[in-house]
Amino acid sequence: MEYFLENPDHLWYLIAGISFVIELSIMGLSGPLLFFAIASLTTGILVSIGFVEGWQSEILTVGLLTAVVAVILWKPLKSLQNSKGKTDDSSDMIGLQVPASSEIDAVSGTIRYSGIDWQARLADEANGECISESSQCEIVGVTGTTMLVKALEAE
Repeated sequence: MEYFLENPDHLWYLIAGISFVIELSIMGLSGPLLFFAIASLTTGILVSIGFVEGWQSEILTVGLLTAVVAVILWKPLKSLQNSKGKTDDSSDMIGLQVPASSEIDAVSGTIRYSGIDWQARLADEANGECISESSQCEIVGVTGTTMLVKALEAE
């Protein structure tokens, strides 16, 4: 503890590092802890160059920088999170015929493949026809971890 009292910039670097690790591993870039981590890192740099001195000034700086970083990064992060994933049409799962493990509609549902329930939704070409539970469907695309499916044509 004495080390951090003598080197407060290192304390802010440690706080920033721990915050980044928690944000990336547990929270998945949701925002608040990321803003705090960036502010802590910046405060550590400001303390290192001698621009900020004293724990009260350091805490005030972290608070102000957190607010500024949040204002600057909020919209870009939200648009990044809300962007639709590109449809993958090269997956080896495309073309597989699998049973629906729950009803599948345009926004949600699940399929059963290899003993695992996978998130699924209707593909654009499915014409909005829901697929009932236990019905067979075909995987026609993949978006992230969601399978895009359509009902099998009756032969």
